[in-house]
Amino acid sequence: MYAMQYEITLPADYDMGIIHDRVAGRGHLTDGYEGLGFKAYLVRERGIDGSPVNQYAPFYLWGDTGGMNRFLWGGGGFGGIVGDFGRPSVHHWTGAAFRPGPARGSVPRAASRLREALPAGADPREPVARALERWEERSAAPGVHATVLAVDPRHWEIVHLTLWAEPAAGDDPDRYALLHLSAPHWDELPVGSRWP
Repeated sequence: MYAMQYEITLPADYDMGIIHDRVAGRGHLTDGYEGLGFKAYLVRERGIDGSPVNQYAPFYLWGDTGGMNRFLWGGGGFGGIVGDFGRPSVHHWTGAAFRPGPARGSVPRAASRLREALPAGADPREPVARALERWEERSAAPGVHATVLAVDPRHWEIVHLTLWAEPAAGDDPDRYALLHLSAPHWDELPVGSRWP
């Protein structure tokens, strides 16, 4: 599994209705995308739920790199973002764990994200193991639709993304509204952690 997210930060006075309309009109285009476990169309709006910015920040979980590569540079969809907003940096992480939660039968309406840097020079085993324990606890929490744990071994960063049936619970600092969920290969995503 591979997790991916890009963030398009927009002016403070930007009409976020434009992004809502964009997702309403184009979100279905990834509903059948080959290799895509899910794409969560996420937005943050300045002044809502503690957000300091207006931001469009879709999060993807890919089953393998083939679909991700096609999307980014194979003419499979990223060109629309580049054409409308310029080319954003794309954060990507190796998928470490994925699990649907107790609210998996509902339509998710929100998401939350926690990004944490591993201490410089630290052996990654202990911080990743601690993150996995927190992920296990989170995956069983009421209102959780699904949760992902992923690691960037270049910058040594852990990301924990949770999809929620209702507004995000917990204390993750980044909170999003989820405008649309494309999940063409959701049932093919491996459940649990990706190492013994």
